[in-house]
Amino acid sequence: MASSSLNPINLPAYFTSFKETLTNSNGSLSPSTISTDFLRKRSQIFTDHEGLTSSSWNAKTPVLAHASNFVSKSMRWWEKSLQPNMMEIKSAQELVDTLRNSGGRLVIVDFYSPGCGGCKALHPKICQLAELNPNAIFLQVNHEELRAMCHALHVHVLPFFRFYKGSEGKLCSFSCTIATIKKFKDALSKYKTDGCDIGAAKGLEESELLTLASIGQISYNTLPLKSTEEDDFVNEDTNPSINNLLLA
Repeated sequence: MASSSLNPINLPAYFTSFKETLTNSNGSLSPSTISTDFLRKRSQIFTDHEGLTSSSWNAKTPVLAHASNFVSKSMRWWEKSLQPNMMEIKSAQELVDTLRNSGGRLVIVDFYSPGCGGCKALHPKICQLAELNPNAIFLQVNHEELRAMCHALHVHVLPFFRFYKGSEGKLCSFSCTIATIKKFKDALSKYKTDGCDIGAAKGLEESELLTLASIGQISYNTLPLKSTEEDDFVNEDTNPSINNLLLA
């Protein structure tokens, strides 16, 4: 073995000498002396040895204490293999806004739980289908973190899926597992066809929005405005611009 360019520190001899400096006249170790002198001598253990500093020692000698810096936190299963068209929903308001801003695109809401074995087994397949259908939007909803919202939406069985699209709103909803994934594939094949939907995206049902607002999950300001007969009535005398449009 090639010799190191660093002269080894004789640690046993060093600490034997160190112990002698901490021994009082009675031949016993003084705790108060240890608490002050040990820290000072520990910091000098590298600098006293031919100018070797702690930083240069760490740079040239592997130290087990630094191994933890290189151990990265493993990804949780629901964070793996995510595609660009997959998104984690963090609040009920975010779900409402995302559905409303989806235009005519197909949106699949995936309700899951970190402790659900069926959800974990199905996740890689859902990611594969998301990759094969880049025009669709896949929204992930953590049932544990958004339990109040899920209960308001009557989601009690996992894994659970809801399909939404444009002005039609909710198309279907169902629960399936890896064994019954054909149900998911059939729904995806049926509703993924691109269509010209010029209407505004509907999203959640009005009753669901009211329930979410009543329990403080969303703001009442985001509820759709209800039109009245008076608002819908076109008065030709008071609305000349509309009257002209109708005549044209």
